[in-house]
Amino acid sequence: MRLNGTLLHAHPRLLAACAVGLLVALACYRLEPMARALVGWNCMAWLYVVLIGWLALRSDPQGVRRLAEVEDENAEAVLTLISIAALASLVAIVVELATAGHADDGEKLWRYVFTGSTVLGSWFLIGMVFTMHYARMFYATEGEPVLRFPEGERNPDYWDFMYFSFTLSVAVQTSDVAIASRALRRVVLLHSVIGFLFNTAILGLAINIGAGLIG
Repeated sequence: MRLNGTLLHAHPRLLAACAVGLLVALACYRLEPMARALVGWNCMAWLYVVLIGWLALRSDPQGVRRLAEVEDENAEAVLTLISIAALASLVAIVVELATAGHADDGEKLWRYVFTGSTVLGSWFLIGMVFTMHYARMFYATEGEPVLRFPEGERNPDYWDFMYFSFTLSVAVQTSDVAIASRALRRVVLLHSVIGFLFNTAILGLAINIGAGLIG
């Protein structure tokens, strides 16, 4: 992936969130390296979620189409890198939880809250990144729409794509939106697998925290 002007123009919110996360991680130099990385990741993930939520509130279908036309082949690389990083955050969380059992009650509670925030932030981040990718694929593909929304909607906005994305994240199914593209089916398959892993991690985290607090 080339960090060129096109990437900056197409993904300014993601790059801004990454920059803030990196600065926060560097500022927390007194923490252990793993904790610093997770703090930076937390800031990046939640900031990006807020920025895309704000974008969704302000954008109409024409704005979604214009942004999709700006994005290029970097979109696939960005999707892949974010997905890998989000899955890596789960591994880091497991490492953090492994050491939480030796902490005192106050520190243990803080670690549980922190790891919970990290998992949820990563889960929302994945949903938002796929939301943007589905919007790009819909408006960048010529011919028949790759997604068929109810009532024949041909000009969906970010809320429509967010609905599709988070339905997959929550239920690992496509609900009432039909997929009409082989390329999109592959993306949905990847999204479903990642969603399943995160849902399993959230369930496991909840059981782990419950057992730790009771113990």
